[in-house]
Amino acid sequence: MKPVQDDTGKRYVLLKRSEHASLVRDPETGNECYVQNDRLEHLAEESVLETAARTVEEPVRTLLSAVHDETGLGLLVELGKRGPLGVREMIGVYDCCESDLHGRLTVLTAADLIAETDVAGERGYRLTDDAEAALEAIGADIDEESAATRSADDDPVGTEPGS
Repeated sequence: MKPVQDDTGKRYVLLKRSEHASLVRDPETGNECYVQNDRLEHLAEESVLETAARTVEEPVRTLLSAVHDETGLGLLVELGKRGPLGVREMIGVYDCCESDLHGRLTVLTAADLIAETDVAGERGYRLTDDAEAALEAIGADIDEESAATRSADDDPVGTEPGS
């Protein structure tokens, strides 16, 4: 099996190639069909498994790629339930040393799952819209009211005058 795309940019997995047409499968729907060979192009830069992974929504793929254990996932769920949290509060409440927490926050920020914000005059973190979408997609229990106030009221650090 090889990844291919047709002349419209639609990606498929090549199942069988004959002289004039190829049997392909749509990785999103699983539907199989024949497409003329002159309309198909081999995607050398992508594997079949990467093509299959693209059927998962981008925020969920990012979550799966960036969160490597239950502690990281739990941190995101807690930010979803409790709203933006200050760094001092996180260190005091969670079973993480400062360096472990800093490492997790750095990875999640780089993945654009959390963003730095001001919490009671101190540095804190909040979920991004992508993180909220990913957590909802996997069935995590996050606080809808907290999410609504987060997106409207929180100002990322450095955007207010005088920050």
